[in-house]
Amino acid sequence: MSARKVLIILSDAHSFPVTKPDGTTTQEDTGFFLTELAKPLQKLLDAGYDVTFASPKGGRPSVDPLSESLLVYFGNWKQKQRESALVQQMESSNNLAAPRPFSSIADGELASFAGVFVPGGHAPLQDLGTDPDLGRILFHFHNNHKPTGAHSNSGSCAPPVLTTACATAVICHGPLALLSTQFAPGSPGFAYKGYKLTSWSDAEERLVEKLKGGEIPKVESTLKDAGAEMVSTVGKKAGGITVDREVVSGANPMAADGLGKQFVEMLQA
Repeated sequence: MSARKVLIILSDAHSFPVTKPDGTTTQEDTGFFLTELAKPLQKLLDAGYDVTFASPKGGRPSVDPLSESLLVYFGNWKQKQRESALVQQMESSNNLAAPRPFSSIADGELASFAGVFVPGGHAPLQDLGTDPDLGRILFHFHNNHKPTGAHSNSGSCAPPVLTTACATAVICHGPLALLSTQFAPGSPGFAYKGYKLTSWSDAEERLVEKLKGGEIPKVESTLKDAGAEMVSTVGKKAGGITVDREVVSGANPMAADGLGKQFVEMLQA
């Protein structure tokens, strides 16, 4: 029987850096993007999956203040209230307020999870892309997708024996977390080299830079430089997603609904 648990990865960061033209750096408030967490989360719960939240050190995550604007919801106040209520429910009845530290999730326990999901917001820029324990966790899901189970690694990157395929979902700035596989113990390098991925684009980030008056680290070009094949949102319908092997990825909040649906389908395959 397939595992009915999904691991949701969050950042401990509450701010992200913006480098001003004079060389100074300011910190802007951030966290997870509300709808990018809530929409896929609701689909997972509706499909009968249990979820566990985890972050680098187990700090209480924050909501990106920009994601609470009604502009994000095109004025749909009821939808915003539903998603805010879901987050509050996860804080009171699950462990969203106190995520598991990555280091507390042993390799053996990872076998109990069917998939892993990383929502967006600018917070992942700060602490997910270089975290060795997150790299170890993501290697588990990456390796167990391969039918032969063959992957010539050493140390904790070696694939355990499982009968359950694993799926990975990332959205917006969340795909930056995939870079952590370069820092996993015994890592042979970036696990997603050659994968087709979609993320928050450099063009979209430049629009944010104009609002913030400075430079922000880029997700799309960083992943491309690491060896991913980045699929632009240009030419995709609004909210379009990209699927390559065990990974489904999306660019922005408009992709959250479709990404959640596709993720559940992959988990159930």
